[in-house]
Amino acid sequence: MYTDRKIRFAVVGSGHIGKRHAEMIRRNPEAELVAMCDVKPEKDLGLEEYNVPFFATVEELIQSNIHPDVVDVCSPNGLHAQHSLIALENKIHVVCEKPLALTKNDCEKIIFKALQVSRHVFCVMQNRYSPPSVWIKQVVDDGLLGDIYLVQLNCYWNRDARYYKKGGWKGTSDLDGGTLFTQFSHFIDIMYWLFGDIKDIQAKFGDFNHGDSTAFEDSGMVAFNFINGGMGSINYSTAVWDSNLKSSITIIGAKGSVKIGGQYMNDVEYCHIKDYTLPKLAASSPPNDYGAYKGSAANHHFIIENVIDTLKGRTTATTNALEGLKVVEIIERIYALRDMKKIKEK
Repeated sequence: MYTDRKIRFAVVGSGHIGKRHAEMIRRNPEAELVAMCDVKPEKDLGLEEYNVPFFATVEELIQSNIHPDVVDVCSPNGLHAQHSLIALENKIHVVCEKPLALTKNDCEKIIFKALQVSRHVFCVMQNRYSPPSVWIKQVVDDGLLGDIYLVQLNCYWNRDARYYKKGGWKGTSDLDGGTLFTQFSHFIDIMYWLFGDIKDIQAKFGDFNHGDSTAFEDSGMVAFNFINGGMGSINYSTAVWDSNLKSSITIIGAKGSVKIGGQYMNDVEYCHIKDYTLPKLAASSPPNDYGAYKGSAANHHFIIENVIDTLKGRTTATTNALEGLKVVEIIERIYALRDMKKIKEK
């Protein structure tokens, strides 16, 4: 069906990340950007250069004669499920920015509808394409580290008034969802991708300097066991002053230890594995640069390539909807402990 023509993409949500999707679509010779959509006026978003039809709602887009093959959902987190379901109900494939939704229940609705209409849902977890991530996945899958004893995930970023602007959706419980959903789900995805699901979760949370700007915590310390063996922890904060500090994962196994660090988990800082020499890895992509703050690696061109290759029958989805659900479920279970604590304190 798609082998002899370009794949037609429409982008829903035309802020920073929506524009990045649009640009990656335009640069791919097998893709065509056919529409963009946002509640804000087109002139306020600076979309003139894209020169494609613009719609104020997803419903208007669907009712037009555009007929996209794929809808890229880049709207606020709390709208991902709604916009994905509208696309799927009209038998359109979905590319959904992280998180897939803000609840496991909504993720299940998306997956059920996708199966009903035989359409793909691609979850955007672009950190899987970073050379250190590709490398450590192979190391773990090949069993080179032996039994996994300990995994520590540390994510320390800056998000302040330059990011949480009054009147915006960021920082709200219904549209943002929380620090783990918006800032650090990429890294939870990498951990799940490598080591599987977790159990026996314990956690502490704090809100050090976001009391006036967000409806949720800015920092947390989470400990757990892996179902597949070994134990782990996630330590995170967006209370770092002025700029991002680091994102890192440290892995201790029976046959070796590895630390991948840097601001965006993009540098192998330590590798000592029995009878193994670290190969030379390709350079990592730079982080997404949003001016006052930076995000994860700029690997979105790989996402668009994977969508095209999958629809043309060359490969399978890098991150499928079930994996997207699992990341949401892990975060939901962690946040259940936070919310239970709040109830007890009342």
